[in-house]
Amino acid sequence: MILVIDNYDSFTFNLVHYLMELGAEVRVERNDALTAADALRTNAAGFLISPGPCTPNEAGISLELVAACADAGKPLMGVCLG
Repeated sequence: MILVIDNYDSFTFNLVHYLMELGAEVRVERNDALTAADALRTNAAGFLISPGPCTPNEAGISLELVAACADAGKPLMGVCLG
């Protein structure tokens, strides 16, 4: 499962649909709906941080999740935030 962090951007679900077309199971959570620790506890195979209309500092758990994934050795991809 790929956990997508939605930063309240309309492009998020384009990315979700592309992942699903490739056969991925996808779960979407808003950037303020869980903590980085909660995200890691989902046991996702990887994480995608969506684009967003604000700066990274205003993107909920996004920056914290980058650090948490790096510490845990989890794959993460971010797309055009800020």
